[in-house]
Amino acid sequence: MSLGQHLLELRKRLFLAAAGILVGAVIGYFLSDFVWNALREPIYTIASAQGRSAQLNYPDITSAFDLKLKISVYVGIVISSPMWLYQVFAFLMPGLTRTEKRYTFGFFFTAVPLFLAGCAAGFYVLPHVVELMTGFAPSQDAALITAQSYFDFVLKLVVAIGIAFVLPVFIVLLNFAGVISATSIIKSWRVAILVIILFTAIATPAADVVSMFLLAIPMVVLYFAAYGVAVLHDRRAARRVLAFEQELAL
Repeated sequence: MSLGQHLLELRKRLFLAAAGILVGAVIGYFLSDFVWNALREPIYTIASAQGRSAQLNYPDITSAFDLKLKISVYVGIVISSPMWLYQVFAFLMPGLTRTEKRYTFGFFFTAVPLFLAGCAAGFYVLPHVVELMTGFAPSQDAALITAQSYFDFVLKLVVAIGIAFVLPVFIVLLNFAGVISATSIIKSWRVAILVIILFTAIATPAADVVSMFLLAIPMVVLYFAAYGVAVLHDRRAARRVLAFEQELAL
């Protein structure tokens, strides 16, 4: 494919991914109240665990409506993850051979559960993060939390961790496409672990070391699992090349 064809293909894939997210956002609008209540739960935990008054604050007239739309979009991103993840893989498929394209569905059916598992992991650590950060306030003070900033933090945390869990699948896909080798993956393991730790440190408060490691450990395991898959693929590819060279020698 020429550069122009790649750009047209990218535009097509981005349009389909955006359409999927839009449909998911419409569904998310009807689910937003349920999600709203679920994400508000840590606020109630603060009130019971710390013995203080804790509530969300909507400072502007349009704050609640804007927030409902934002929740709908983020729910749409999660719901439509099979759609936009497939578009990513479909865009990268031309770089694979006919045999390797058969693995695309394996990548796809691995990426979607990993993304959802990452979102679940972010949702799991959320109450601990909120309780820890609000715990620094004096006990006699009330916690009046701006709803917009609270939900921004919560939604970005959940979706960002979901995307981070999918990155090892893309590492394997790039290996299958011949962009990177297993050797280059393992050579960069120190940098990868550092990046993972920095990411989890940013995604969680610095004082919450437990939540940071709860997120970092599975991400490190997934990175080395991606390396293991890349090793098997490179060995299989090397055997094919060797067999082809032996046939030419004959």
